[in-house]
Amino acid sequence: MPPTHEVFNQPEPLENHDVAADPALLSGLEREEAGWAAAEVHELGRLAGTARAQAWGEQANANEPVLRTHDRYGHRVDEVDFHPAWHVLMDTAVTHGLHAAPWADDRAGAHVARAAKFYTWSQVENGHGCPISMTYASVPALRHSPDLAARLEPLLSARTYDFGLRPPESKSGLLAGMSMTEKQGGSDVRANTTRAVPAESGGYRLTGHKWFTSAPMGDLFLTLAQSPDGLSCFLVPRVLEDGTRNALAIQRIKDKLGNRSNASAEVEYDGAWAWPVGEPGRGVRTIIEMVNGTRLDCVIGSAAGMRAGLVQAVHHACRRRAFGSALIDQPLMRNVLADLTLESEAATALMMRLAGAADRAVRGDEGEAAFRRIAVAVGKFWVTKRLAAHSAEALECLGGNGYVEESGMPRLFRESPLNSIWEGSGNVAALDVLRALGRHPEGAEAFVGELRRAEGVDPRFDDALKGLLDLLHDTEEIEFRARRLVESMALLLQASLLIRHSPGPVADAFTASRLGGDWGRVFGTLPRGTDTAAIIDRGSPKPA
Repeated sequence: MPPTHEVFNQPEPLENHDVAADPALLSGLEREEAGWAAAEVHELGRLAGTARAQAWGEQANANEPVLRTHDRYGHRVDEVDFHPAWHVLMDTAVTHGLHAAPWADDRAGAHVARAAKFYTWSQVENGHGCPISMTYASVPALRHSPDLAARLEPLLSARTYDFGLRPPESKSGLLAGMSMTEKQGGSDVRANTTRAVPAESGGYRLTGHKWFTSAPMGDLFLTLAQSPDGLSCFLVPRVLEDGTRNALAIQRIKDKLGNRSNASAEVEYDGAWAWPVGEPGRGVRTIIEMVNGTRLDCVIGSAAGMRAGLVQAVHHACRRRAFGSALIDQPLMRNVLADLTLESEAATALMMRLAGAADRAVRGDEGEAAFRRIAVAVGKFWVTKRLAAHSAEALECLGGNGYVEESGMPRLFRESPLNSIWEGSGNVAALDVLRALGRHPEGAEAFVGELRRAEGVDPRFDDALKGLLDLLHDTEEIEFRARRLVESMALLLQASLLIRHSPGPVADAFTASRLGGDWGRVFGTLPRGTDTAAIIDRGSPKPA
């Protein structure tokens, strides 16, 4: 290089750090009865912080899955080829039990431990989390058909990544997907037109077109179709027991904004054989068990995205100088980074509380089940929406360096809208909260009870809680106002958790800005007196 080309004032890549060295994550792990999993979470965190793990994420996205409809001889095969890096990511996730493994673990906190690992490993690469999440969420839906669950659940929960199209019960591990959405209905699944007619061996034959089938190279797919009894739930295998391919054709792979490593497909059922799942005509009731699980993972994945962007921004600001000093020492940048840290910590605290509720609900705690019914939808609405603004601001902290692909920030930004759309857009989530409030008064009582646990500490919180109670009792034009109501519920729930479980500077700054009105409309508008040093330290990456 010429002598003028001296590279300086360019931060080195963020490598060899422990992604799990996250105070909000680790305190939540202990609080939600999963402290026993800390060693494995740190093991995964150290791997996630390596240069080779980051390279796997980059390679899986740069080399997107490719659909092969036919083999060289003209036979229809409908296979999707993935880059080897995808398989490494998947194998790591399955081996560490990020899929359905908690359903085979009777320990208290098993689902919390799984959430912490999902959060940690998702910071490497988001796309492969889709089949992992759907496999996790498939089990409670399958349990509506105990005989089917007894056969398949041990394979779904096995910690073996066994890729390839073979009869399900001949494999050492299975992955499940979801194939619900149709082009004329979207979230309105009752508008589905796929037909199911009774067939041999107690099964059904499905005919119709599915607009979005996630992870089409999975082994099994939960789907909805119109049976003689009404909209019903079915499980469709990719390969039949005799080794032949089921009658479903992959028409094309979707060309998506982000999530490029993961294949999403349009699929045509042409008399595809399927097992019935749950009570005939009650398909939505059955599949909602799966939706609840994947919605929780939307919250976890969005919290992971915030943390991933935050640590990159702090790392850069500590090592980049501008206008005579390090970025981290400049007051306005400290305001921005502290604000990003607050948003990230609030999301992490919330997702750990939701995971704890899910874990205790599985073990029969009716109060936690009632709380989860509303709180997961509240978290899904709010945290997933906050990720897009958060990732944009984190990218901006790196300036032009953040706008180039090598930084990883553009990929994070492209991923950011996904979770707010997946499993129901913001409107669907907000309206689901309204329905749950109306149909399940015990859930509303449990939710408000959770908020009241932080009463009497901060007057700003107490005032905001009174305002929320007024909103809950005002039913006039409530659908029109649903987003305002659910936003208030989410912020109060996050504030309640931070007041009780986070250091004083974090809780005070969050309450002052999000509830006390001392906040602008962009990140970096925290009030004077905010202890930015104490807050930013919680968002700083820690060496492995």
